[in-house]
Amino acid sequence: MHLTHTIPPTYDEHSRVLVLGSFPSPKSREGQYNYGHPQNRFWRVLSTLAKEDLPTTNEQKRNFCLRHGIALWDVVAECDIQGASDASIRNAKPNRLSLITKAAPIGAVYCTGAKAFELYRRLGCERECGLPATRLPSTSPANAACGMDKLLEAYAVIFE
Repeated sequence: MHLTHTIPPTYDEHSRVLVLGSFPSPKSREGQYNYGHPQNRFWRVLSTLAKEDLPTTNEQKRNFCLRHGIALWDVVAECDIQGASDASIRNAKPNRLSLITKAAPIGAVYCTGAKAFELYRRLGCERECGLPATRLPSTSPANAACGMDKLLEAYAVIFE
């Protein structure tokens, strides 16, 4: 199925890091915010590291990101994809990430998973942004081999 990304980026003029997924899952698209699957550990990891309550509404998630200088979006603007399977992504076109990097003092880019990292490099996003990305482990429930302790250790870099 060919899909177009409909979730706007989260950022403001104070965003200092850019966190990128590959493409929103069906649950995220349904809820119109990133990492919307209830089993995805992204928001649990970030709120644990920030020592804050888990944000549950889109407004709470947006405010959390902005309060901590986190810009949030996805590498892919449109693609062919089956369900939530990153492995099935074909015919991907990149989001214009320079919208964020030109508006905010982004000093680091983090990709949440192997596919986001690969697409960031392959689709020319690294060249467009002028920043290399660091690959973080996926917080997806499909990455069950990566435990919460390992995720917390890896994602701590966002708050440094």
